[in-house]
Amino acid sequence: MINKKYQKDNACCDVTFSLPLEVAPDAREVRVVGDFNNWNWEEGLPMKATKNKKEYRATVELEPGRQYEFRYLLDNERWENDREADDYVPSPFEGVHNCVVSLEAEVSAPVESAVT
Repeated sequence: MINKKYQKDNACCDVTFSLPLEVAPDAREVRVVGDFNNWNWEEGLPMKATKNKKEYRATVELEPGRQYEFRYLLDNERWENDREADDYVPSPFEGVHNCVVSLEAEVSAPVESAVT
């Protein structure tokens, strides 16, 4: 699930990525990797399990007005997609699709969307 919260000045958007714990029950570490962090495990956004242990969650500030590709990487070994991403696009690897989060260029008032 993706939650978007645009800043009042539209300079950035806080994007919270959530991955249900049942998707990765035995993972020691989960990160969000994508074009906003060079698809790199070391630069990936670490996710933390929520207190109720129902999901992993991480937030990053992204620039509005563009689309970002991403996937979840578990233990630097296994890839997972977000089942509620805004879109999916083919990756350079045959049969594999990347998730897309789309951020609007301008929002008239602070907007928060629970699910996109």
